[in-house]
Amino acid sequence: MLVGIMSDSHGDARATADAVKLLTARGAQKLFHCGDICSPRVLDELAGRDVTFVWGNCDDPSPTLRRYVRDLGLTWPRPPVVVAPAGKKIGVYHGHEPNFRNAAFTENLDYLFYGHTHCYADATENGCRLVNPGALYRARVHTVALLDLASDKLTFLRIDTGQKVQVPT
Repeated sequence: MLVGIMSDSHGDARATADAVKLLTARGAQKLFHCGDICSPRVLDELAGRDVTFVWGNCDDPSPTLRRYVRDLGLTWPRPPVVVAPAGKKIGVYHGHEPNFRNAAFTENLDYLFYGHTHCYADATENGCRLVNPGALYRARVHTVALLDLASDKLTFLRIDTGQKVQVPT
């Protein structure tokens, strides 16, 4: 199963739409958004898709927004957000939560997806792969990640060109 990972839209619905289009064109069957959505317009771009998302430190999940999320057919995130597509246990965080990295040690996760730093990253801690897809806003290069859960192959992509980017070593 291919999954697409994005983060830090900060209200930029166009960048989110570009990210969704790129990831689905590359075969992503499920999408993850790691927070800092910051606008109902961004949620509009996620509607109608198999998506798991979380709130970030810049989000304001008000009761009005709760109704909007429900009306779009999306699932309101209740931390900790852990899902298991294709039998892989995935924790989804924004990355601002105190000690969020502890989930890699305490939740027996295969993957931990997070954002917040606006920098794409790939690391392994305690047998858990931590993936930050980068950001769709306020980053030198706007990136997303595509992960094949069967092969564990991770690819970072620029949303403007669709080209692969290499993780700095």
